[in-house]
Amino acid sequence: MRAQNHRGHQSHGFLTYDKGEFYIHRSLDLIPKIKSSAIQEWFGRLPGRIGIANVRYTTSGKIDEKSLMKGTQPVTASKNGLKIAISFNGNIVNTFQLKKEIRKEFPCFSYECDADLICHKLLIEFAKTKDLTSAVKKCMEEIEGAFSVVGITKNGEFFAFKDPKGIRPLCAGHGQDGKIFAFSSETVGLDINGFERNFEVEPGEIVMVSKNGFERKKLMNEKHKAFCAFEFAYFARPDSRFNEKYVYEIREEFGRNLVKENQDVVKEADIILSLPETGDDSAMGAHEESGLRWERASRRHRYVTERAFILLNKERYATIDKKINILASKVKGKRIIITEDSVVRGDTTKVVIEKLRRMGAKKVHLFVTFPRIIGPCFYGIDMATYGQLIGSKHTPEEIAKIIGADSVRYQSIENFVKATGLSREQLCLACVTGEYPTPLAQKIADEMKKRFLEGYEETGRLYEIEEAFQQT
Repeated sequence: MRAQNHRGHQSHGFLTYDKGEFYIHRSLDLIPKIKSSAIQEWFGRLPGRIGIANVRYTTSGKIDEKSLMKGTQPVTASKNGLKIAISFNGNIVNTFQLKKEIRKEFPCFSYECDADLICHKLLIEFAKTKDLTSAVKKCMEEIEGAFSVVGITKNGEFFAFKDPKGIRPLCAGHGQDGKIFAFSSETVGLDINGFERNFEVEPGEIVMVSKNGFERKKLMNEKHKAFCAFEFAYFARPDSRFNEKYVYEIREEFGRNLVKENQDVVKEADIILSLPETGDDSAMGAHEESGLRWERASRRHRYVTERAFILLNKERYATIDKKINILASKVKGKRIIITEDSVVRGDTTKVVIEKLRRMGAKKVHLFVTFPRIIGPCFYGIDMATYGQLIGSKHTPEEIAKIIGADSVRYQSIENFVKATGLSREQLCLACVTGEYPTPLAQKIADEMKKRFLEGYEETGRLYEIEEAFQQT
């Protein structure tokens, strides 16, 4: 899980199973170092041979300390002798309908995060049939959104499944001795333990695990998949693999594409500068394609761990200023191309460009690997309103003026897709096209966009505004 702490730094939790009981440890912030002298204590606290764990940043629920603690995963649900524990990555769209259904069976149900909804829904369906596969299939049919799930039942059944669109990643692998079997959101979680990757869990698939290995069963088979395109540009670690490609190789191709698409800027530029670290790989590709020097004059403070686009507005500027240092003598008088993974709010880039101008940069052009974000995400990336997205109401030319750049050049959607190795029908590109892979998300997005353009003030994440659901 420490290899995947980039996927969530607000809280973490571990749950193990032993002789019909669940043992849980939950806490806030990054996963801590465990001293060797404390190993036996941890074994005593978390006994058993099966375990699940989670790192989280909030895309649902409140973000005060009390709520964050309550929303920390893994979560459990129990009734009439049945009990299930899950860890989940993703985001649910039809939360209001699910809450109503769950409260019929659990009148005191308290919702803190979407994992609670999945866990209770799964338990309700499991209680009806006593068949886990049937219960999971019902969840796939009736829960809208992104969900990659690992779980354990009270009987020690260890399982994993993915939503029918396959929006968030989840892979499976085994240890060198063939006796340990694991799931991980990214392949780095397997690599760090010397595990061999077996497969990516398929959309609409359930995988059961026993001492003999994996047993796979396809429960739903939708024609169009929707793997999150943002994983390639920003969210995943560069040393993870998707579609048999390392993410860093794909990002290098993004940089090459941007050079090919923007020769007019390249011909006039002196150096390439990256916004570290997710802009580094595209800078390498841009350097190789253009022949321009990649000047490593922008450096990231590795111990400032917060991700800027996740933070509250008042925290964001100070964090960005602390996180990225620029060497003035290397940029003075230079015409610069900056490679950036994406532009969500524009805050990070604006701060950096302001620094470059103060340091005497002659021109600053921004090359962005991820196409212009025009709509909110409903599936697990915390950019959930139109108002917070600079690209939702501004053209690239207008964005350049706002952030202080001479130009902003986005990679084309066509070349982005080609570089991933997947087809357009296999990716979720909703935030850059406005075409959502699930129906309720499309209805809410369309309705709220109309109101936003009419001056409506968004009061929270669109999928958490009850009024939006009533309208649709």
